[in-house]
Amino acid sequence: MTPQPPNPTGNRPHFTSMPDLALRDLGGAVIWSNDDLFAEAQNLIKTPPAEYQPATFGHKGQVYDGWETRRRRQSGVDQAIVRLGAPGVVYGVVVDTSWFKGNYPPFISVEAAAVEGVPTVAQLLDDTQWVPIVERSAVDGDTRNPFKVDAKNRFTHVRLSMYPDGGVARFRVHGRGVPNPHFFRYGHFDLAALENGGLITACSNMFYSSPNNLLMPGRARHMGEGWETSRRRDSGNDWVQVRLAGRGRVNLVELDTSYFLGNSPGAAMVRGRDGEDGEWFEVLPRTDLQPDTRHRFVLDLDRPMTEARMDIYPDGGMARFKLYGTLTEDSESELIEQWERGEA
Repeated sequence: MTPQPPNPTGNRPHFTSMPDLALRDLGGAVIWSNDDLFAEAQNLIKTPPAEYQPATFGHKGQVYDGWETRRRRQSGVDQAIVRLGAPGVVYGVVVDTSWFKGNYPPFISVEAAAVEGVPTVAQLLDDTQWVPIVERSAVDGDTRNPFKVDAKNRFTHVRLSMYPDGGVARFRVHGRGVPNPHFFRYGHFDLAALENGGLITACSNMFYSSPNNLLMPGRARHMGEGWETSRRRDSGNDWVQVRLAGRGRVNLVELDTSYFLGNSPGAAMVRGRDGEDGEWFEVLPRTDLQPDTRHRFVLDLDRPMTEARMDIYPDGGMARFKLYGTLTEDSESELIEQWERGEA
């Protein structure tokens, strides 16, 4: 695991600390590219950083862990379309050209689109209105090139263009998930999940891995897919704060320490509040935890909340944090009205 700098202030982080909506692990997919002769475009959305092994040659040349097109001999651009795993508002993108030193594109641009349902590639190419979110911009080789995005619309697809050709290792699309709220009407769902609009808003420490992992879908497959803090040497404890998909009532809490064997927290507590200025109240009292275990707690709590905070004692790692429940009627109606007005 690659250590990351801690975030002790609890302030909203830079956009690169927001979840990557394009990740394959979140359900993202590269559904089209006009060329990937040297290295397939699917590599763009892999979770781990790009790797490189010198003098590793295949039939087509050096093997790259990224997307690489052939050298253009005619005018034009090379493009790839990514369907976001979690549709939402994009706050920024990173065009990562790691290990591409003499074969990176000198310029890139990024467009986005909002298309309902599951469109075909032909529909995306011929019938879709694409909105520029990063104008044509210069990039450096072997560098993570960040670009802030000011558009506040909800998008389902993004298109990366290289001018004229070259290679990109990873394409990160950081933002906030905005699902179709009509889906929320059909029973309990995870109010904290990234794909449902949950968002990490503050965190005491993310030395080993991002707290965004807590809200990913499914089960973690290894320890690196969870949230892990550094070892505390003081009397405090670590914590993470989540803004829920909407105002709702939580009926079941899941605290999953899977794969954390000698570094799981000794205990955890969950609190909630209704509004950013509301008082914190107890959702789950401080409870002892076991290593490598999926803990589930049914609640008898009829109190709405918009935010949750999980405290772990004193430190350690957690694979997943899930809060199952339902939206209040007012919150559900408000989200649907926003959706139908085209707001995100």
